[in-house]
Order: sequence, then C-alpha cells, then structure tokens
Amino acid sequence: MAAAPVTCVRLTTSMHTNQIVGKSSTMRIVPMGRVKSGFPCLRTSRFRISCSAKPETVNKVSEIVKTQLALSADTVVTPDSKLSTLGADSLDTVEIVMTLEEEFGISVEEENSQNITTVQEAADLIESLVEKKNATA
Repeated sequence: MAAAPVTCVRLTTSMHTNQIVGKSSTMRIVPMGRVKSGFPCLRTSRFRISCSAKPETVNKVSEIVKTQLALSADTVVTPDSKLSTLGADSLDTVEIVMTLEEEFGISVEEENSQNITTVQEAADLIESLVEKKNATA
C-alpha cells in the first residue's frame, strides 16, 4: 500500500462515494475495483472539463470550419472535432481564425491562435475574447 501526507480527501466515482479523512499525516490508498497483477485499477467514467462557450457559438464555429475546409453537408463536426483530423493544415487554421475574427468582431493574438486544435477550443477562446471586448466597451 502507498501512503501520502493528507488532511482530507474526497474520492467520488459514479458508483461509490467514499470520503477518507485522515487525522494523522498519512492516508492509505485502498484499491477500488478490479485488481490485475497486484495493481489496483480504478474504474471511472471519462472525466471532462467543459468551458463556458454557448451552444450558438460552438455551432457557428462548426459551420465556419465546415465552410473553410469545404466539408460536405453530411460531415459531422462536433465540439471535440480536431481541426487536423478534419483535414486542416496550418494555413487552413489561419484562414479559419481570420474568418472567426471577422464574424465575431474580435482580434485573436497569434499565440492564442496557435493553441486552437479543436472546435471547442476555438469557441471557448471566442467567448472569452467577446466577454473581454464587451467589458471594456
């Protein structure tokens, strides 16, 4: 068993809710789930952090991506769709960012545009830039 210094830790899974409170300075790691070859295996569902982009923004970004990449109407573009998987190269990404700037009336800095890899990331960036723009207006 492993030990780590802790005062209070709450572990939550989809099936169980366990709270471990250590009054001393160590906590024992207790395996939950199946054990293979002596190592504990935690079975959890996928953990996802979702940002605050509105569905309208995500849909608009998806449509712009489809148009810029000349994707067929039946191509499904989701928030998790990677631009590279959809066939975008670096020039396509620059063109997508320029179109987004025009459409939303914002300016995206080069360092921020290089971090855009998915539709969700683009939508989240747009939301933050629009909020910032509205706060200064």
